[in-house]
Amino acid sequence: MNSVSFKKNLLGVQEELLRFAYKLTANCEEANDLLQETSLKALDNEDKYTPDTNFKGWMYTIMRNIFINNYRKIVRDQTFVDHTDNLYHLSMSQNSGFDSTEGAYDMKEIHRIVGLLPKEYRIPFAMHVSGFKYREIAEKLGLPLGTVKSRIFFTRQRLQGQLRDFV
Repeated sequence: MNSVSFKKNLLGVQEELLRFAYKLTANCEEANDLLQETSLKALDNEDKYTPDTNFKGWMYTIMRNIFINNYRKIVRDQTFVDHTDNLYHLSMSQNSGFDSTEGAYDMKEIHRIVGLLPKEYRIPFAMHVSGFKYREIAEKLGLPLGTVKSRIFFTRQRLQGQLRDFV
């Protein structure tokens, strides 16, 4: 496919892509931004498109992937990781969903046990509980993926073992 027909196809699907972008974002400005980002990505990767294949499907896939990546980035940026030595922010009283004093005591006990862990176990566990994926934790802390998984597993085992009396 030559560059002229590629651009012609790209212009031909703009209206449909804008509707799809609006369905994803439910916001006109964000839909326009998503359409623009999708079009730029398609133009940058024109050489990767295989001629005589479903162009519209290729474009929808690019748009969907951009939307998912942007959403994940927003979620990741909004996640707070407590790096204080005594997990001050993690230990702060929050609406934990426990209405009983027993539930509050259990949460204090969990925080106490996690707080006693060495820093190299406590931080990956806190990040995992906050919603980070294993791979993201490994990248942020500069650790091998297997090390992160084993440290989180060890922390869970330790919590389960020490909290058996509370269940």
